[in-house]
Amino acid sequence: MARFDTLRNATHGAVGARSAAIDAGLRAHMNKVYATMSVGTLLTFLVAWAVGTSPELLSIFRDPVTLRPNILGWIVMFAPLIMVFAFGAALNRLSAAGAQLFFYVFAAVMGLSMAWIFVAFTGLSIANVFLITSIAFAGLSLVGYTTKKDLSGMGTFLVMGVIGLVVAMLVNLFLQSPAIMFAVSILGVLIFAGLTAYDTQRIKTEYIAHAQAADQEWLGKAAIMGALSLYLDFINMFMFLLQLFGNRE
Repeated sequence: MARFDTLRNATHGAVGARSAAIDAGLRAHMNKVYATMSVGTLLTFLVAWAVGTSPELLSIFRDPVTLRPNILGWIVMFAPLIMVFAFGAALNRLSAAGAQLFFYVFAAVMGLSMAWIFVAFTGLSIANVFLITSIAFAGLSLVGYTTKKDLSGMGTFLVMGVIGLVVAMLVNLFLQSPAIMFAVSILGVLIFAGLTAYDTQRIKTEYIAHAQAADQEWLGKAAIMGALSLYLDFINMFMFLLQLFGNRE
């Protein structure tokens, strides 16, 4: 009996130690996700500000007065979308350091595509919307991390919503309808708010699953993948909120 109790206590101790190690690893993993995302976001806004406040640099991509993109401007506008798909396709061939470098290059290109906002909107309104987005993002991400409710069922619905948004925005490039843009902006805020909570929970649950399997190769790139997901949620939510609440120059 004593031997059984000793074995049981040893088993429980090993399980407890394993659980504690996973919890500590999860905290470190999420800290790396948020840190990488924050650096990427800062890089995006620095590039956007540097180009958007310089008529000479902005004119390389857009007319500084009408803000209409030239050929290079159209390329820069769609480059982030192409890079997201390229990142997914090339991820298995990239090292963790290579994936991180790709993410930062992507963030810089996104900054080029967003530079026009510093001409179209006042600096104060950009700062206010950035603050609102940051607060909303932090709250939604906290909900996704702490909730016991399974949010996985939202994934397919939200992805379909993103596809619908992209289609509507492409159509409105030709229609230039303020009503469509207003509706798209409202839906965009709601969809990316949902994705913020969903992606946070997904990053957490995927880490736990792979940590239990001791998949070190995956763990090395997972923080970059998670940072990219949350970065896209933040940037898109910011842009849609700016369309709704930004004060135009």
